[in-house]
Amino acid sequence: MDQVLNEEQLQDLYAWIDKIPLSRPKRHITRDFSDGVMAAEVVKHFFPKLVELHNYSPASSTQQKISNWSTLNRKVFSKLNFHVAEETVKRIVLSTPGVIEPVLCALRDKIDKKLERRNKNRQKEYNKKQVSLKCSSKSRLQGAIDPVIMSPVSLLYSKPQPTLYFTSDMDPAVYQILQEKEQALMALQETVEILQMKVSRLEHLVYLKDMRIADLTRHLETYKAKVP
Repeated sequence: MDQVLNEEQLQDLYAWIDKIPLSRPKRHITRDFSDGVMAAEVVKHFFPKLVELHNYSPASSTQQKISNWSTLNRKVFSKLNFHVAEETVKRIVLSTPGVIEPVLCALRDKIDKKLERRNKNRQKEYNKKQVSLKCSSKSRLQGAIDPVIMSPVSLLYSKPQPTLYFTSDMDPAVYQILQEKEQALMALQETVEILQMKVSRLEHLVYLKDMRIADLTRHLETYKAKVP
């Protein structure tokens, strides 16, 4: 975090910060982030459950600013595998020029990595659910239903659904829309899974009824053959 950012990197960082809705407008980044509150807001934007903003009070006193950064290190940054050294915190609190930018750049990298891991984990979890669902359906139908006669509806529901991916440089409005879409998608996926299970059960019941009808028909024919 002691790296010196070039002009292009700085402008890219400032553009990233500008996309995040913060409680205060960015006027002078060195002073704006000195008390740690806006740093907490940055993380909360991407991981709402990770940050409790009431733990961070806007401050002008050095002691309270250091306290905010210490709380961030302990309660938030540790979950991102990130840490701001004590000496760096002191320089940030004193609004030392050129100190906060490398810290925010490193924080951005950690946020991106956590978002990437979360996206991968969600994809893996979804894939596991799909495999489990298919195996469960197959075991229930094995030996009872010929795959050739499986209904198109069942095949339709077995198609995988796309997973939404988030990145830290998304426009806030787009990010919010994608979060809402993801929640709606997850709800629809659960509905699809339930419907798929119901379709499988109905197909099995239809097969059993066909078998029962065929059995009764054979008995009837046997009975007729015995009657003079």
